[in-house]
Amino acid sequence: MLRANKSLTLVGVSVVGAALALSACGGGGSTKNGGTSTKKGGTLTYQYAGSPVTSWDPQNSYIGVDLTNESRLFSRSLVQLSTTNTAAAAAKPVPDLATNTGTSSNGAKTWKFTLKSGVKWQDGSAVTCDDVKYGAERSFAPAAAGGPTYAKTYLGLSKYAGPGTAGQSDFDKQVTCSGNTITYNFKLAWPDFPLAIASLREFDPYKKSQDKGTKSNYTVFSDGPYKLQGSWVTGTGGTFVRNPEYSASTDGVRKALPDKIIFKDNTNQVTTISSLIQDNPADQAAVTYINVPSASFSQTTGANVKDRVDNVGTTYIDYLQPNMKRMTNPKVRQALAMATDQNAYIKALGGSAYGTAAYSLLNPTVTGYQLNSTFKSEITGNAAAAKKILQSAGVPMPYPIKYTYSNNTANATSQAQALAATWDQAGFKVTLNAVSAHYYPTIRTPSDNSDVYWASWSQDWAAASTILPPLFDARINLSSSSKSSDYGSYSSNTVNSLFDKAAQQTSQSAAASVYNEADTQLAKDLAYIPLAQRKFVLVYGSKVTNFQAGPVTASYPDLGVIGVKQ
Repeated sequence: MLRANKSLTLVGVSVVGAALALSACGGGGSTKNGGTSTKKGGTLTYQYAGSPVTSWDPQNSYIGVDLTNESRLFSRSLVQLSTTNTAAAAAKPVPDLATNTGTSSNGAKTWKFTLKSGVKWQDGSAVTCDDVKYGAERSFAPAAAGGPTYAKTYLGLSKYAGPGTAGQSDFDKQVTCSGNTITYNFKLAWPDFPLAIASLREFDPYKKSQDKGTKSNYTVFSDGPYKLQGSWVTGTGGTFVRNPEYSASTDGVRKALPDKIIFKDNTNQVTTISSLIQDNPADQAAVTYINVPSASFSQTTGANVKDRVDNVGTTYIDYLQPNMKRMTNPKVRQALAMATDQNAYIKALGGSAYGTAAYSLLNPTVTGYQLNSTFKSEITGNAAAAKKILQSAGVPMPYPIKYTYSNNTANATSQAQALAATWDQAGFKVTLNAVSAHYYPTIRTPSDNSDVYWASWSQDWAAASTILPPLFDARINLSSSSKSSDYGSYSSNTVNSLFDKAAQQTSQSAAASVYNEADTQLAKDLAYIPLAQRKFVLVYGSKVTNFQAGPVTASYPDLGVIGVKQ
């Protein structure tokens, strides 16, 4: 999944597993405060609070806020997402470097894109088909180990390790250039390949002469509207200024309004939020992706701040996963689900400003989304009904369960206690197990003896293929050394067959129908229990114009439209 940055912990979410996210609750997000303006100029400050930027290397990036900022600032793609702030726009790429959104053939296994002319790197050299091809090549290299691996999966090149390594000839046969046209020949059907290009940076161009391997992690060589002035200093930040070689006529989406964008790296979260709420002079032209902590939410309703707050829906879903090797009795899992009180969990998050009830790991932005009626009827927080189910399971009562959760947030323990309250009432005997450090590596360990795990996940783009198989396909997750993202060791031949069937479909709608069938089976098996779809509370300075955050930017501030009041 698209990784969420660790600094989301202010509101109680730390999605650091495979994760940072796309989009909005049913497509939320807005453009409202500070007014609207197309005027260029001024200096915008981006408070990157809580933890440092993980990487500015496109192929090595998998943190949602980084991917969003790279796209809007300096790393262009064959296709991109528009600045129209809707769920529909997040599922419909538009041209960027390419003349159109690509043409497919061979059952969506072959894709072709032709590059526009006149697009240049910051040194004035042209962006070429070979640059685009090289970007895909280097996504296989060890220096890009922190990025996504879709190229490896769909090209079927499991042993290829990047430019010049064994398997180069196979890569060169499958990804080819003819003039300005690049052709990808995949082993698997990939009907939503353009969405993958637009949402990730894995297939962005990279100039071979600029590749410094692992030393490229914080270097920027731009083909977008901004370039890095000088060097990036981890923990301090850097400044992006206009790239004189960028031509807006080849783009059509990025507005590039500020003359300069100063990133302040790894600033204090509490201080940052307080300064923005108070609209201190130093932050009047500042934005941040950090959530307002629920304890400070009441401060955002005052007359001087309420118009500078955006409550943005996301596609992050918090959920529970029973350990199928320990909780083998389906009635025990059913009782657990029936006793799970979503409302109490959401209240512990901070209330409706921070989350809404979820009835699936699939959210309304996903292509072909259907409400999962199984979960709608199962997750009621009804302790009395749950107790009857547990009694009928023929197990000793109270039934002991160990609940393991990430304790890297201010509200984490209160959220766990809220869940445990109705579980105990239903006849469970709950032991809470808080893990503060290395949470996901801990719950991936096959020998871990927990009965239920907390987790959070979001899509890489608006498709179930980036949600269900990564979490529940035992063939790609379970091994003797790791559970990967299938924390509950779920394994089903029925569901795996549906995943295979979905992967053979040549259209997004046909694949979505099969994935909905798989999700229904997962619900029947109670392979997971959805808790909440998360929301962000973002605050910004009074001199910021055109503020928006939503589906097209993973629910983070959209630097493609944001400006500074002159």
